[in-house]
Amino acid sequence: MVSNLLKKDSSDILHSALSEAADDLFLIDPTEATIQSVIEVATTFDGELPTVWMLADERAIKATMEDFLVASKAADLIESGILSVRVLEETAANSLLISSESVLALVEAGDRIAALTTEDDEFVAQARETYTQQWEAAESFHLRTPPISRVRQTLAADISETAREDFDAVLGGLETARGNGDGLDEVTVSLLVAAKNEILLYDISKWGEDVGIASKATFSRTKTKLEDNGLIATEKVPIDVGRPRLRLQLGDERLQGAAADELAEISQELLE
Repeated sequence: MVSNLLKKDSSDILHSALSEAADDLFLIDPTEATIQSVIEVATTFDGELPTVWMLADERAIKATMEDFLVASKAADLIESGILSVRVLEETAANSLLISSESVLALVEAGDRIAALTTEDDEFVAQARETYTQQWEAAESFHLRTPPISRVRQTLAADISETAREDFDAVLGGLETARGNGDGLDEVTVSLLVAAKNEILLYDISKWGEDVGIASKATFSRTKTKLEDNGLIATEKVPIDVGRPRLRLQLGDERLQGAAADELAEISQELLE
């Protein structure tokens, strides 16, 4: 099993723990950084993953899941049965990784993290019993963000494959997708992609509501904000019955001439 480790971050420790866990793995009271790390490591893991039972502080979960890049990957793991998340009522002394064979305590000091390990059978059994009881009594955390695989599949099917490729490219240019000045949120990204491909506001907002990204009203409000800031423009398109619909277009000339993977950086500059 994993021996005592000293690392710059938790990714290597988590990868080792996931690799060596025989069946399931408890992750107890992780920090926001550790929650993000386990989702990233599990998403890119090459091999068979154990089931991860994450028992975490609700504030830490919510803060981490505000980032669409993280939350949508977590949703994929939850849907596939690899990850399950419940709310921890009382904090633990340390973040813990508990398999059927060992207990690892994650101890952070400045920019370093250590995993202190014991394989004592009696201690491991007691730890698993303790946290199994807490797990069974805990409330599930319900993640509202849709899985990224579903977002990508439905965007290609309902809008276009080109829009899906552009969506991936824009997300690839973001370190975080939280909105509020900290990266572009998923609604803004969707609207920029729609504008690049001259998609109707009705079509992209219906897709976004159907897949679970946001309501049509949220798409409309965000469109107005982007239009007021000159990032997108709209063109009225007559229809047989009812009010004309709006075709989205990129507004600023810097966006009009940009590749998809440049849209995020330019848009963030324009929104500052």
